[in-house]
Parts: sequence; C-alpha cells; structure tokens
Amino acid sequence: MAMDRKQLIVEAATKSFSLFGYKATTMDGVAKIANVGKGTIYTFFANKEELFGDIMNRMIGEMKQVAEGAIDPALPFFDNLYAALERVLDFREEHELALKLSQEVREIGTPMAVEALNRIERAVVGYIAEWVRASIEKGEIKPCEPDMTAFVMLKLYLALTVEWKKTHEPLGKEQVAERLRFYLEQGLAN
Repeated sequence: MAMDRKQLIVEAATKSFSLFGYKATTMDGVAKIANVGKGTIYTFFANKEELFGDIMNRMIGEMKQVAEGAIDPALPFFDNLYAALERVLDFREEHELALKLSQEVREIGTPMAVEALNRIERAVVGYIAEWVRASIEKGEIKPCEPDMTAFVMLKLYLALTVEWKKTHEPLGKEQVAERLRFYLEQGLAN
C-alpha cells in the first residue's frame, strides 16, 4: 500500500510541475492533486527539491531507454548517433515537464529549472560519451575525447534542429542527418 501512495504522490507532483512549473508548485498543491495529507508526502520526500529530484531521475531514466531503443548494433556509428539524438529530442518535445521547465527557464530563470535542464543535458552527453568510448574501442571512429565529442555532437544536432529554424527554413530529418554526417564524419578538408 505504501508503495502505491508514493507512486500516487510522484504522479501528482509530475502533473503539478508540468502544469505550474517548479517555482509555483507547492507541497500543499501536490497533496491536493494526490488526495493525501501533506504529511504523507513527507514520509517519502524530505522537501520539494527531493521530490523534484526523484521525478527528474525517472525522466532521465526514461530518456535513456528511449535513446537505447533507437540503437541497432548492426548499423554504423553515425546512423545510430542520429537515430538516438532524434529520439531524445522528440522525447524532450513531447514530455510536458521538460517543455514546462524550458518555458520557466526562459520566462523566470528559476535556478532549480535551470539545473534540471542542465541535468538532462549532462545525462544525454554522458550517454553519448559512453557510446563514443565503445565506438573508439571497436575502431569505428578515431580516438578522441569522448565527453567533449559527445557535447559537440549534441550541440551540433541542437543547432541544426532547433536553432537553425529560428532564422531559416527548417531542415528535414534527412537534411539534418546529411549535415551531421558531413560535419562529423567527412569534415571540411578536401
């Protein structure tokens, strides 16, 4: 029974953070949505930060599963990189909490929301870096600094998919894959 109540609280808090953002979510509000006394929440979570941290861990875990589901060991490194990045970006765009946090960062700059988005980015970079290390060991790609390489790959992907369309015609999925291959695989040298 206790486990059910914890899950109920997590679901209610996720709903509250997704609707109202981090700053405007209160333990009273979560208790109302979950239909439990506020004290019940404190039997599982010391404070709002801890509750939010638990939700972020779950979301990052889900995102990692989504990325891993895109990977086909039979395909080359760059095909998998593109597939995993595409899935992660779709996940972020479909996940109400991630969207609300992005909005809150833009509008208010709430430190916990900023930190949450940074955690998501670090998780994605960490995941790509593990995969870069494995690909170096297999001889699929040249030796490089995995963490920096993963960071550059993610930022290049975001630049092509998110930033570019702010001032230019958006690129289609094939065009993004083509550009990623060009910059990361072929390079600019003749």
